[in-house]
Amino acid sequence: MATRKNKRKPSTREPARESAPVTAAQFIRKLHTYRSAAELEKIQRYFKSGKDEYGAGDVFMGVRMGQLFALAKEFIAMPPQEIEKLLESPVHEVRAGALSIMDKQARSKKTSAARRKELFDLYIRRTDRINNWDLVDVSAPYVVGGYLFDKPRALLYKLARSKNVWERRTAIVSTYYFIRAGEIDDTFKIAGILVDDEHDLIHKAVGGWIREAGKKDPARLLSFLDKHAATRLVRRTGHE
Repeated sequence: MATRKNKRKPSTREPARESAPVTAAQFIRKLHTYRSAAELEKIQRYFKSGKDEYGAGDVFMGVRMGQLFALAKEFIAMPPQEIEKLLESPVHEVRAGALSIMDKQARSKKTSAARRKELFDLYIRRTDRINNWDLVDVSAPYVVGGYLFDKPRALLYKLARSKNVWERRTAIVSTYYFIRAGEIDDTFKIAGILVDDEHDLIHKAVGGWIREAGKKDPARLLSFLDKHAATRLVRRTGHE
């Protein structure tokens, strides 16, 4: 007599999904897989290996920024306490990754008001780890400017008068969010504070941002340039 074989019903259960990567250690391990000797040489030439005042003390891994930003998108769910661990790293690309994650969270419509405040507070509290122009520029517009858009902006004026060059750059770069929303008052006011700044990377940021603000109000740009015509900053904008 033939025996009946028990037929198993196909499982309707979905395979377990891997949880989204959210830890600093996971990010750093993945970042190491993108290392390139050729890219390292290129970066070291570009940043002068931290031998000058820009990014002094930095070490570099040799990862293309495009790869780093794509990885940051993969780790967008990382909580602030893990992001701060990345900021503690001496490796420039690791900190750039931290700030890119912060930027992507600040841009996301899904991010809660409480998290936006956490990101803002983390940035302001750890400006000691934001020590180059690219680190400021990748994060300040949305993490700082976006957070302050509907709030008092006195902190930006305090930063504009800071002894820390990267805090001063943060002050002007953060106003890019306001410019995009059609508000240019703070850009021109902060530019007025920084117009006589001796640091080259402040000149470049102020010149670039007043040009952007000037697209919204050309007359105000010309008035600003006329008022400060004798300054080195204005001469460098090409509006002598």
